Amino acid sequence: MTHLDGNALAGELSKFFAFDVTTARGRCAGCGTIAELARAMLYTDAAGLVARCANCANVLVTVVESDDRAWLGFSGVSAIELRR
Repeated sequence: MTHLDGNALAGELSKFFAFDVTTARGRCAGCGTIAELARAMLYTDAAGLVARCANCANVLVTVVESDDRAWLGFSGVSAIELRR
């Protein structure tokens, strides 16, 4: 089986992340609740943003930014459903 490096994902992922991601439905890895990301509870502090599941408070998404970079973490989302 042959493989490509992760750069091959660029075109495919650009189809999905060129829209308002908060309209996508995510499954919480903690409790299994499926809901739009916009329904998450968002906490802000000096370090960045933390979105937590409205049902169980599990961390779903983290966003940390600096002047020239951003770090996105989706560690608490086991799946994201996108409408085409």
